Amino acid sequence: MSEEEHLIPPSIELAWGRRQKGTRGPKPGLTLDRIVAAGIKVAMTEGIGALAMTRVATELGVGTMSLYRYVTAKDELLTLMVDSALGAPPDPTPGEDWRAGLTRWAVGVRGAYQRHPWALRVPISAPPLGPNNVAWLDNALRALGATPLSEQQKLSTVLLVSGFVRNDATLNLDLAAGAGGGQVMPTYARMLGALIEGGDFPALADALASGALEDEDDPDSEFHFGLERILDGVAELIARQPASG
Repeated sequence: MSEEEHLIPPSIELAWGRRQKGTRGPKPGLTLDRIVAAGIKVAMTEGIGALAMTRVATELGVGTMSLYRYVTAKDELLTLMVDSALGAPPDPTPGEDWRAGLTRWAVGVRGAYQRHPWALRVPISAPPLGPNNVAWLDNALRALGATPLSEQQKLSTVLLVSGFVRNDATLNLDLAAGAGGGQVMPTYARMLGALIEGGDFPALADALASGALEDEDDPDSEFHFGLERILDGVAELIARQPASG
């Protein structure tokens, strides 16, 4: 086994199917998939703050120490939970170009976050290693495969799009939680109008006068607007690449 392989957590190897047993022997009837599914159930029903190894063990009806045969720490379990929640990436559609491919990819990631909003509360502490995360990364890179971008530029593009999707999903989750089911923008417009009276903020005054801040934003429209502007920038980058040959 190489030095790099020694660095891979046993649970990640198990998720990849490269390790058949837990680090200290498996408990009959308990599997890594069951542990991850139980963790996701707790996160979905009680929130990510309720997740603890003891809580997952209770959900499974086993002793807490049994879990450590498969995962060494809560952070490791969270990584596997997010990877499982993400699922497999959508297959490319026949004949799609790089822009359609990245759009399909971004919409797919957003959908996963919408189905599992708790995953947005899990900090990103390392590059992707889980099998689903790696598959998504490869999927996005393949969408850019026919472009003249360098491999570093392709990776940077995926990071840019991924960051936008995560930020958009997090912002909408936070706003929805803060609004408690009510509308955000009409109330905001009224409060802002009361605060900026006097002419010190002319650009904001123009925006308020237009009524643009009074209508509740359509999250789908805002998402696609932002994504399209990012992809416009990628298109410009592609156009600037020197011709091959």
